[in-house]
Amino acid sequence: MKIVKVYRESIPNVKLIGKRYTASDRDASGTYAGHWHQWFQQGWFDELKQCASVPNLSNDCVGAMRMTGNGDGFEYWIGALYAVDAEVPEGFEAEDIAACDLGICWLYGNEESGELYSMEASDMTMAALKEQGFSYSERGWFFERYNDSRFNSPDETGNVILDVCACLV
Repeated sequence: MKIVKVYRESIPNVKLIGKRYTASDRDASGTYAGHWHQWFQQGWFDELKQCASVPNLSNDCVGAMRMTGNGDGFEYWIGALYAVDAEVPEGFEAEDIAACDLGICWLYGNEESGELYSMEASDMTMAALKEQGFSYSERGWFFERYNDSRFNSPDETGNVILDVCACLV
């Protein structure tokens, strides 16, 4: 597992549309993998395709996370980013996210092994952002962005690239 690119990207005001999970929704190994499987089995990403997109912004699947409350609450969202005026389909929730610059790391590794979702991976990507001089709030938004061409097309060794993003301050 390694970081192959670190850069800054700006996003406008957006609406995160999806489903919200908390720490109590984690599986026995501490992940939300079962919820992701449910999303694909139920076709929920297909339902979101009716939402109004943002020009020049991909509507790749995201795992969005942030700390809430007094630091004891954790939210993990599965969904995608859409226009702020997008209608929220029945059965989904939404959260507005203010325009911001994102620090983005392309994390290269094996998706099947789970290494891309490890604490080691998180620590590595956050350190890479800091090495570039990027600052982020521990209580800000963080995203796993599953870019279709980088994540869904493994290379000859079976590795993919996961975009790990943090709203910068």
